[in-house]
Amino acid sequence: MTVYLFHQGHNRRKEAQVHFRFSIFDFRFLALRCPGCCIVLAAVFFAVNFCAAATNDFFAQGVELIQAGQFPEAAAAFEKSAHAQPAAGTLVNLGLAEWQRGHAGAAILAWEKALWIDPFDPRAGANLKFARQVLQVDAPQLKWFETASTWLPPNDWVSLAGASLWLAVGLLVLPGIFRRRKAGWQQMLAAFAAGIFLVCLTANLGVVSRTHIGFVLKKNTPLLLTPTREGEVISTLPAGEPARRLRTRGDFFLIRTAGESGWIEQSEFHLICQ
Repeated sequence: MTVYLFHQGHNRRKEAQVHFRFSIFDFRFLALRCPGCCIVLAAVFFAVNFCAAATNDFFAQGVELIQAGQFPEAAAAFEKSAHAQPAAGTLVNLGLAEWQRGHAGAAILAWEKALWIDPFDPRAGANLKFARQVLQVDAPQLKWFETASTWLPPNDWVSLAGASLWLAVGLLVLPGIFRRRKAGWQQMLAAFAAGIFLVCLTANLGVVSRTHIGFVLKKNTPLLLTPTREGEVISTLPAGEPARRLRTRGDFFLIRTAGESGWIEQSEFHLICQ
């Protein structure tokens, strides 16, 4: 198995950072008139920096622990780092630690989450392909609009939909507001932007639909006929088996796998996106 170990400073696609941008005004005047505002801004600034430092500490601890062969401790550190600031590289390392400690289902879930954040990450894709070959489990069966939604990260589809919508509206409305005649290129560009907007709507529908996909965490997990621990066992599912959540009742999910449906405890089945 090819081992892909991330270092946070070399991620190809870095997560969005928090930037504070202030309007143009006299900050000294604000400090004199509203010292409480300055205190609040300073508290927010230090809180953000403290969270970023804590995330970096957890990631660095995870790298050291995984290199030392302490995989359970490394998985816990990477999980804390991913919870504070989700990143594809962190989740790839989390999957590696889970795989090395024998938790194949959790490893597949972590690598799927990495692809959710960055569909272009080759490390997560290669690890998933290897793990599924070893475990003899299939990838999730996606509908055509769900497949289209994997071409870009979910947030990019939202941004592209908003940009294309406003571009189309602006090209159609602004010439009338400024009492100018619409040029042919403006109408063509507006039509193109409207087409992009429709594609983005379809992709966003696929993103929402994929949030119901999850993975079995433990091997030989019972699939039950009723949502009770005493329910009849229909079959047992392997670790990493994909399924769709249909509905929830108490501590159980009704899921549908490639061949059957049944109930499973929530602790034994996690969604790709909570």
